[in-house]
Amino acid sequence: MVLLTGNKKIKTAVFISGTGSNLNNLIKFSKKKTSPISIDLIVSSNPKSEGLKFAKIFSIEKKIFNIKKNADEKRLLKTLKDKEINFICLAGFMKILSKNFIKNFKGKILNIHPSLLPKYKGLDTHKRVLENKEKFTGCTVHFVSSKLDSGKIIIQKKVMIKKDDTPKKIAKKVLVEEHKLYPKAILKIFNP
Repeated sequence: MVLLTGNKKIKTAVFISGTGSNLNNLIKFSKKKTSPISIDLIVSSNPKSEGLKFAKIFSIEKKIFNIKKNADEKRLLKTLKDKEINFICLAGFMKILSKNFIKNFKGKILNIHPSLLPKYKGLDTHKRVLENKEKFTGCTVHFVSSKLDSGKIIIQKKVMIKKDDTPKKIAKKVLVEEHKLYPKAILKIFNP
């Protein structure tokens, strides 16, 4: 585990692919005195990611990496090393990182997933939850391992499903909880 050294915050990169609402939330959290992290780099797999606007708003460096080939991942690892990044938060990052990449940051990559893992790994979670007539869903923050959505769970939050819920409605409810849960998970691992 990464440990805090003195009062210095841990240099963190946030990986995104979409709107960046969790990124925005993490940036705001990182600016609090009680936060153990500082966000020093935003990495996106999508050059059109809406979340990249937060790089400009908060003056944080951004990098676009397609991560299709080993060479892309090597460049990304070099960038992270050059920037002295010690911690990574995946926030709606739609690429799967290789075993080698994960090994380089073992125990230092978190992900947030919109279901109560180990149920509903992967995509279309809200649609699948409804199809299976679940009464609850939620979100999970977990360590990233080489198996998709299978790393050690840090913290979860349940969300009740109502009769008139649609995948869109559930996504909105779960996102509200994600914004609360991600900072809690970070505090939990750095201040056990």
